[in-house]
Amino acid sequence: MGENDANQRFAQEATIEPDHISRARAHALELGAAPISPAVGAQCAVIAASSAALNIVEIGTGAGVSGLWLLHGAPRAILTTIDSEPEHLGAARQAFADAKVPAARARFITGRAADVLPRMNEASYDVVLVDGDPEGVIEYVEHGLRLVRPGGTVLIPRVLAGGAVSDPVRRDPVTTAYRSLIQETQASPAVIGALSIVGEGLLQLTTIVESRPGQTTAAGRTTGR
Repeated sequence: MGENDANQRFAQEATIEPDHISRARAHALELGAAPISPAVGAQCAVIAASSAALNIVEIGTGAGVSGLWLLHGAPRAILTTIDSEPEHLGAARQAFADAKVPAARARFITGRAADVLPRMNEASYDVVLVDGDPEGVIEYVEHGLRLVRPGGTVLIPRVLAGGAVSDPVRRDPVTTAYRSLIQETQASPAVIGALSIVGEGLLQLTTIVESRPGQTTAAGRTTGR
């Protein structure tokens, strides 16, 4: 086992998943709705917590595992979650009920994300998690960056595509889309991007808050006029 493999295994085993999320995970696996790993879920919870998130959008509900992780980090947040599979949404509803998540804190939308997202208000959310169909990842991330407030964060799990992204020989459309997404956002002046390779990978994109002339920055300096 190489050093990277050992680190991956340690990180996965070191993550302690709350019991209610573990139960949702077991149900997700029964349904064939592959959930995010505990290590990636924990990272999403940290981002939600550090953002003091109050409004979260999730593209791809699955059986509720990722949504529960987000609310674990942001217990005061309202989660809007979108999925085209009624069976998955039903499982997520049950998982949220079993976890005693108040009904007012979760909004379940049945439909294609490509149809739902254009109708949502821009710059209105603290965190957007993109875990929908891989074929639509570029479109979903573009919507996510539109929906988050300045300083908000878009999270994209599974971005390493099972190791395909790092293999230069792999050039199928999904792998190419993930690879382009990582490269272009790392070079973009509009976001601060970080790529975590733990678990299935997590791309984190935080939109930059631009200072206005005369405004005091976080470092205590006044910008020029």
